[in-house]
Amino acid sequence: MRNEEMIIGGLPIKIIRKKNLKNLYIRVNPPEGDVTVSTPAGLNDEDIELFVLRKLPEITKVRDRMLAQERQSKREYVSGESYYLWGKPYRLQVVYEETRHKIVKTPTKIIMTVPEGTNTKAREKLLIEWYRQELKRILETVAIDCEKKTGIHAEDFRIKNMRTRWGTCNIDKRRIWINLQLAKKPMECLEYVVIHELVHLVEKNHTHRFRALVEEFCPTWKEVKKILATMPLDYMEKEEKDTDDEQTDIERYL
Repeated sequence: MRNEEMIIGGLPIKIIRKKNLKNLYIRVNPPEGDVTVSTPAGLNDEDIELFVLRKLPEITKVRDRMLAQERQSKREYVSGESYYLWGKPYRLQVVYEETRHKIVKTPTKIIMTVPEGTNTKAREKLLIEWYRQELKRILETVAIDCEKKTGIHAEDFRIKNMRTRWGTCNIDKRRIWINLQLAKKPMECLEYVVIHELVHLVEKNHTHRFRALVEEFCPTWKEVKKILATMPLDYMEKEEKDTDDEQTDIERYL
């Protein structure tokens, strides 16, 4: 794999050449909208430039939207910070006890109980795991309902923290991955993403048939998509690495 940089349409574009790649893929990476193009190793610069120029209006649209979307400040996991659960904001209250590690939600607060001296990383890990359990609990019901609605069955639903997708799927294994961050969005966002990924199991690309099926099974998808594009996103370090290793759905839901 060989990396280089080109200026195309006034934008710095990171070029990643891969020997085993057959097609070109463009990614707009949060939080600052950096653009990368993955390309077959032997493709010449002129063909890469032409490909990017053709996609430049779409790239610019996604970058502008990404840069305009509000992000929360860096989290310290201390009392007073605001956290979302299913679209509703809650205040975090940290309580220190000798041996307790638990999180309880009240109508207005998320109460985290940890031993005195617990560091920021450990508090973060506890909250992430709590979000994972909340999402897992709701996803089980939503997945069943969406499968009944669509008549499409997935073999497996899994959860992971992704930075560029709300969901993705492995069509061959019929496995769907759901972004952990959806636990912070309104529940209709989770339903939309599940339906979106289920439809990909019968229609791989974003064709007219694909969009028609999503429209049929989720008539409010446009409104839900706006919610995903306007609600505050989590703080993200620029150098954070992407861990999405299964990629068949390249749409960013943006």
